[in-house]
Amino acid sequence: MAVLPIEPVPFFEDKNRAFWRLQMLGWGGAFVLRVATSVANERPWDFLIVVAIAAIAGFSISSVLSVVYSHLINRSPVVTWTATTLVLLVAVSVSAFINAWTIDVYQGGSEGGFIQLMLGVFYIDMALLGAWSALYYAINFFLQVEQQADRLERLEAQATSAQLAMLRYQLNPHFLFNTLNSISTLVLLKQTEPANAMLTRLSGFLRHTLVNQPGGKVTVAQEVETLKLYLDIERMRFEERLRTDFRIDDRAAHGCIPSFLLQPLVENAIKYGVSAQEEGARISLAAQVIGSRLRLTVSDTGPGLQGTQRNAENIASQPSSTGVGLANIRDRLAQAYGEDHRFDIETPPDGGFTVIIELPFEREEPETAPQKLPAASPVGSGRAVSRPETEPQSVTAPQTGANA
Repeated sequence: MAVLPIEPVPFFEDKNRAFWRLQMLGWGGAFVLRVATSVANERPWDFLIVVAIAAIAGFSISSVLSVVYSHLINRSPVVTWTATTLVLLVAVSVSAFINAWTIDVYQGGSEGGFIQLMLGVFYIDMALLGAWSALYYAINFFLQVEQQADRLERLEAQATSAQLAMLRYQLNPHFLFNTLNSISTLVLLKQTEPANAMLTRLSGFLRHTLVNQPGGKVTVAQEVETLKLYLDIERMRFEERLRTDFRIDDRAAHGCIPSFLLQPLVENAIKYGVSAQEEGARISLAAQVIGSRLRLTVSDTGPGLQGTQRNAENIASQPSSTGVGLANIRDRLAQAYGEDHRFDIETPPDGGFTVIIELPFEREEPETAPQKLPAASPVGSGRAVSRPETEPQSVTAPQTGANA
């Protein structure tokens, strides 16, 4: 038999209910304590009537105080504390009068006089109502601070989400510029079949990316599936010059990363690796879990950079670059993980270009299981898996002006 999950409800979620619970608990506890004291002092049982009247009076007067305090708590400190002091003195005086009158009636007249009896009760009621007032303000000030903290946290989360969405939306125009430029070239050359095929694959790729929320996270397997849709488009331009190799460990395939994180790296490898060489290049993607970290490595066998360090700032400053790719990834990682991430760029002496990203390993939730990948390109085998090359088109689109 399935058991429904029970989620605890915060005590102060309903403030009105929480107030009356505390009222009954507090004054009920005071009543029990005074009853125990009376029994210990061998008071007559009819004295419990006096104790009950005192508890009822305290409960009623403090309920009235709560209404007054609720109007004073948001005023300036001078007004709040001055008015609270005056109101508390009046409330204590009323409570002391009621309790002294009850005791006087019970005793059949006090030998010391009613005023002395009232002064004697005054200190006890001052302690009780004073403690009640202090607790009332302490709880309400605490709740106000909690509300402000929650509101600030929500605003910060909204700001972060908006910034992540902005960074994410930068990528679509950056990618579309390259693809539409290639399609335009094919149309001008009247190569309608390759142009139509590229448009169809572009439509499928964009439809796939719309499923993911901007700033959200997907599994590595889902990100690889998106990459392969993108590579289907680029392979129409480069054919056998574009070669790919995926090495995705079983555990790493279920790790979560920001959506659309790796596509700019692959696009960068195509631009500076594949298109820069007549023979093209091989683009490799590796994902593995090392301890509590998820390591992603994207590399290419292109010419790399000779005699200089290739990084986000260098690439963004080049005239042929839109300055979005690597700088965008760096900003997204900083927004999502703060300092708890690694983003390194390496240029081996023998050429090529490698980007290494390390993130905290976050396993997917059961309800966000990745979709099954096509049988032709399995993920998670723990060994090198090369995507089969698609059947080359009869006409290759010119590369001139197709890169941004």
